[in-house]
Parts: sequence; C-alpha cells; structure tokens
Amino acid sequence: MTKELEHSFVTQLEANQNIVHKICRLYTHDQESHNDLFQEITIQLWKAFPKFRGDSKFSTWMYRVALNTAITLYRKKKRRVDTGDFESVSFKIKAEPYDDTMDKQLKLMYQAVKTLNDIDKALVFLYLEDKPYKEISETLGISEVNARVKMSRVKDKLRQILNP
Repeated sequence: MTKELEHSFVTQLEANQNIVHKICRLYTHDQESHNDLFQEITIQLWKAFPKFRGDSKFSTWMYRVALNTAITLYRKKKRRVDTGDFESVSFKIKAEPYDDTMDKQLKLMYQAVKTLNDIDKALVFLYLEDKPYKEISETLGISEVNARVKMSRVKDKLRQILNP
C-alpha cells in the first residue's frame, strides 16, 4: 500500500475513532474486551480500506465494517478476540483516551440498549448518532421503510424497559 493511502486511512480513522469506541462500548462489558474489539475493528478497517470506493461517506462505511465485525465476533460468543499481527503494520495511530464517565441516565440507557438483539442495538446506535434513516438503511442493508418501522418498535421496547 502506498504511503498516501496509509496516511489517508490513519487521518480518517483518527478523525472518526469515537465511532469505533461507541460500538465497542455497546458490545463489550469491560475495558480489556473493549480494547481487543477496538483493535480487531481497526485491523478489519485496514484490511478493507483498499476496497473502499468512496460511494458513501467514510464514516458510513466505517460504521458498517465496525458493526459487522462486532456483531460477527459476539454472535459467536467469543469473549477472547483472535487478532491479527498489529505490530507488522507500519503506521501508529494516536489513540485518544476514551472518556468513560457518564451520568446516571446514560448508564440506564446503555443498560437498556444492551438487552436488545444485535441488529436493534446497531439501529439504536445509528439513530442516537443522528444518522438519517437513508444512511441507517444503507449501513444495515435494509430498506428505509424497514429501518423506520424497526426503530419505532425498538423505541417501544426501550420505553417498556426504562419505564416498566
């Protein structure tokens, strides 16, 4: 891979790394698992980057790869992630420390979201990121109408969980 392509990847990953942190937070329960999943998603993004054609925004593509990686790993009920050889990659990414402090309402919301199935979690995550339904549907590979219907049902589920 060229230095130009490598630089483009690192720049875009650093600018959007909070997306990966948020996904890791949804699909893991401790810092070690979070770090493992973050590393695995980064490796999968790096492997897939040469195929990124720019048909969608980098962040949309990144969401899709990151969510697919998280869902695939945790559907298999693997708690330990087998990662690639990260040291062999010549670039180093400046990882910003992730601020894990939350208020009580955010903690309750995350607990409620964690009870949802994998696809519903991804849907809520994208919705909370203020993504338009068109982008949500593209990321999840479903129709826009289906995304709206699913989101309405998920909101009802969350209301029941948070306000029994």
